Amino acid sequence: MTFSAFAALATKQALVPFVYEPAPLAAADVEVEISHCGICHSDLHLIDDDWSSSSYPLVPGHEIVGRVVAAGDDCMLAVGQRVGIGWQRSACLECEPCRAGHENLCATQQATCVGHMGGFARRIRTDGRFVFALPEALDAAAAAPLLCAGVTVFAPLRRWGIVNGSRVGVIGLGGLGHLALRFLRAMGAHVTAFTSSPDKRDDALRLGADAVASSVSPREIRGLKNQLDFLLCTVPARLDWVTYLQALKPNGVLCLVGAPPGLLQIPAAQLLTGQRAICGSDIGSPAAIREMLAFAAEHAIGAQVETAPMSEVNAALQRVRDNRVRYRMVLTN
Repeated sequence: MTFSAFAALATKQALVPFVYEPAPLAAADVEVEISHCGICHSDLHLIDDDWSSSSYPLVPGHEIVGRVVAAGDDCMLAVGQRVGIGWQRSACLECEPCRAGHENLCATQQATCVGHMGGFARRIRTDGRFVFALPEALDAAAAAPLLCAGVTVFAPLRRWGIVNGSRVGVIGLGGLGHLALRFLRAMGAHVTAFTSSPDKRDDALRLGADAVASSVSPREIRGLKNQLDFLLCTVPARLDWVTYLQALKPNGVLCLVGAPPGLLQIPAAQLLTGQRAICGSDIGSPAAIREMLAFAAEHAIGAQVETAPMSEVNAALQRVRDNRVRYRMVLTN
């Protein structure tokens, strides 16, 4: 048996049709016929080998929706079941983080499309313990980005106890930020969206923001001094962190889910005074993904997507590179 896919054959090259023979179906594995696969900026980083972790031929894709067409003897998923697959493919399930339910922090975890063939394909085989039943209420195209972008913003909101009435700022209105706004509205938080694009103001309010401020205007940021419980930064950009920290209340938290370049230079006094904290968050555990999917189904939350046929993958990738997508691109088979 062979699977058809689209692969980069070398660094920064356009994807081409590619056929490969999958590994045998292990006892815990599933084979999924893919209907939708989102394009994440991580896929671009892998194609370009920005993280020095890519091997070629490389089949990207880790925001996958499809149906189970085969299952190993020990797999809990059933043939015909609609499922989703995210960034993480496996973990050791024996280390301290795994035993504590934080499999996403496992030192030996493997990614869906790093060293394995990903979701820009007709089918995929992977560990069924990291494959998730999708609630029928979720639209497939809108659900695909939830498997990566969705849980990336949902998990820290849960971990830091965001509830009805929390005052939260979201920096960046893109693939991650727009989902954060939708989740926060459903959680009952009062939300300020920070964006560098004035033309996104109306979108921010429609998606769930109560107020909008410029992400690059120190004056507007300072206008929120001591007002926010939590700041979620979704952009991989250098920002005026000193000014942003001033917007946090005492015990406030700045959480990074985008990776800014270089070092963060913060005066220690800004953290000591008011007991403010800076943290990061790494995707989400399987338990967080299940909770997120149930929450999204309950509150009718999905990504705002553009779709394109899998055969037009290179044009779709270019739209993502050019930041012309609002707010997530999804490939369809």
